[in-house]
Amino acid sequence: MTTRSAKHVFWIGCIFFLTACVTGGEAVRVKTVSKSAMEILDKEERDRLAELRQADQGEKDTNGIKTVIKGTPNYSVDEYLRKFPAAMGPATQDYRVGGYDVLSVTVYEEQDLSRKDLAVSADGYISFPLIGRVLVQNLTPSEIEALIARKLTEGQFVMDAHVSVTVTDFRSKQFMVLGSVKTPAAYPLKARERVLDALSKAGGVDAENAGRQAVIIRTLDPDTPAEKKIVIRLDLPGLLKGGDQTANLALADKDLLYIPKSENFYILGQVKTPGSYPYLEKEVSLVEAISKAGGFTQIAARNRTRIIRVENGVEKIIEVRVDEITEAGKKGKDVIIQPGDVIVVPESFF
Repeated sequence: MTTRSAKHVFWIGCIFFLTACVTGGEAVRVKTVSKSAMEILDKEERDRLAELRQADQGEKDTNGIKTVIKGTPNYSVDEYLRKFPAAMGPATQDYRVGGYDVLSVTVYEEQDLSRKDLAVSADGYISFPLIGRVLVQNLTPSEIEALIARKLTEGQFVMDAHVSVTVTDFRSKQFMVLGSVKTPAAYPLKARERVLDALSKAGGVDAENAGRQAVIIRTLDPDTPAEKKIVIRLDLPGLLKGGDQTANLALADKDLLYIPKSENFYILGQVKTPGSYPYLEKEVSLVEAISKAGGFTQIAARNRTRIIRVENGVEKIIEVRVDEITEAGKKGKDVIIQPGDVIVVPESFF
């Protein structure tokens, strides 16, 4: 087309190379440009790209989650565990009783003292025969066992009592799962629950929409003057496929597990199904991306395929001779696509 030909010549004349590097001979060439890389698109393509991006951004931040994530200290799992090593300790795995929990208490020497459905008051007390009100707030079941046994012995009601305490209804603590899951909601936090347990309660991940990363928004020192939030980023594919079990962190009270929608990349021009595509896999190559779009059309200029990429605020154009990769069997020269990339396949001049 005449317009495209003129624009192509104009663009080549206008690009000012700040840096340029060649990877794999003639197969791939990366150019950093001073002008907007989007100028290689004609008006119709720019308008279409704007429509696609607007549609992808349609998910509103109704809960303010994205705002919190941006304005809160973020850690990878490894960074979090280095900064908070106690998170891996056994103490984090023991459930601590709180207000509104329901307990079952058995005193083996005196069955008449045993109680089922013993509710913890809002301020953290239980009322137990012979010893009256007992503060159990923030104690583990084993610590409550020892406390009741000691008080029975101190009052000389039961000497060397053997006590068993179990939580029969978990009501004091909860976590939330939101985002791309089947059943987003708040759930009661039980003993020794982890991220995979939370995803199971939420019906599993919505694989068609979920991105590659999950986040936990965690509240440290809740209900104290030192309360603050942090964000822990998790590799979701690694966790779900069992390759990254360190990401299967123990849950804490008030945790919010959020599964964002997948980020997208875009394909414009001479492919059979141009449009927006979710970045669901850990890695997507250029050849794989074109395959997702149904492959090239018959009039595609395969060897003038370009990728528009913004990296650390710098715009780049990656020129790829696709036939050099596919026909020459140079799979290792294929370009890995990044979320947000715009792949442009122009029309052949001939």
